[in-house]
Amino acid sequence: MLDTLARQAQSSAARRAQTIGLALVANYPSRRRPLAVPPSGSGLRPVLGRPGPPLVGYAPMVYDYINWSRQIFAEFGPLGWSNLLGVPTVGVMGPEALEVVWANRDKAFSNELGFDYFTGPFFRRGLLMLDFDEHIHHRRIMQQAFTRPRLIGYLDMLAPAIARDLATWQPSDHFRFYTNAKQMLLHLATQVFVGIEIGRESAAVEQAFEHSLSATQAYIRADVPGGHWARGLRGRRTLEQFFRSRIPAKRESADNDLFSVLCRAQSDGGHRFGDDDIVNHMIFVLMAAHDTSTITLSMMTYLIGKHPEWQDRLRAESRALDKPFLDYDDLDRLPSMDLVFKEATRMYAPAGALPRQALVDTEILGHYIPAGTNLMVNAFASMRLHKWWPDPDRFDPERFAPHRREDKIHRFAWSPFGGGEHKCIGLYFGGMTVKSILHQLLLGYRWHVPRDYEPPLAWGTGPLPSDGLPMRLCRL
Repeated sequence: MLDTLARQAQSSAARRAQTIGLALVANYPSRRRPLAVPPSGSGLRPVLGRPGPPLVGYAPMVYDYINWSRQIFAEFGPLGWSNLLGVPTVGVMGPEALEVVWANRDKAFSNELGFDYFTGPFFRRGLLMLDFDEHIHHRRIMQQAFTRPRLIGYLDMLAPAIARDLATWQPSDHFRFYTNAKQMLLHLATQVFVGIEIGRESAAVEQAFEHSLSATQAYIRADVPGGHWARGLRGRRTLEQFFRSRIPAKRESADNDLFSVLCRAQSDGGHRFGDDDIVNHMIFVLMAAHDTSTITLSMMTYLIGKHPEWQDRLRAESRALDKPFLDYDDLDRLPSMDLVFKEATRMYAPAGALPRQALVDTEILGHYIPAGTNLMVNAFASMRLHKWWPDPDRFDPERFAPHRREDKIHRFAWSPFGGGEHKCIGLYFGGMTVKSILHQLLLGYRWHVPRDYEPPLAWGTGPLPSDGLPMRLCRL
């Protein structure tokens, strides 16, 4: 009891400090001004915005991202700029603006240059960070790892591993769901993606990955001893050495883990990945699959814990299948789970903000975007704007039901996994993983989240609960 009270007091103090800090940043007297003056006679409008406090700019506002984004949208419309970690960055909101950037018809926007500042060397040259023809070339090879037969094979590996991890969970009144789900999904990734069993070796890989991921959030982006950036650089080197040393054996193996598949994969034209490509893609895939799936699973669980009528509805569908593990064809037999999946990813987009950089002078919806401009494509806030979504803060999975389909207002109204040629290649794998875990959870557990509880949000690939997402978890 004393430990619980101490944690609650510490959490309350942290939230008060965060609230005060956010208020100071939000109310910083930053003058409204244009990002750049459009060329004379172009007919284009400037992008307006406010730089915010020195150095950090408005980066702390990620903790109040929705309200801050709505204020920006109300004042400046779909495009508004501010400083983000010291870099002037144009926020892009609303499906029309998202479409211009994601469709990228004039090849004016670079993923590689956009991501480079924010992810640094830690996930460089991953699939999402490649541009144009090179991206298409790599995607065609990687697609061989996500065919239907491959997905079925991965699911066969996932199901018993999920059951093993869930069996170790200890129900309590203060079960930290996000914390436990994150560890479980990291275990699953090392088994299904990397092909190693849980133990000392997997722990070293997981720690190196965690250090690389946390480094992308560092304010001090330099190799300072003891800092997040320095730990991230060491973690990246560890991962590189691990994957590179195992490529020859994986190429010769008949194993079905993703690492082995990528080592053997080739496109229809006979092209294969080189060693450097495999190393880069494996490190990136670990990040993309692990972080987005953890966010999606956690927020789905949070929402149906808060709305028990939906938890009961999903549990009834899972029980009706009368099997402990999902088969691939079962994924289409859980319509209520699919509705919740879509609504949870609308409310808490797992790929919530994706950076780009303008390669040439261009425009978005009549606004001038000079070459070199950094952009942040804000899908998270876009799916919580009243202009496109009725009552956007209300959990309402039926908005995706056939008789309503509120997402049909625009092709990019619902876009939690990006769009265009760079839409997440692992979307179906991630959905399959999350639904397989949730199916087993529903059969073995019941959980409750207080109606008045709202998780404080931090940031990974998307919004995540910074308090570990406490809830009451019970075995059935």
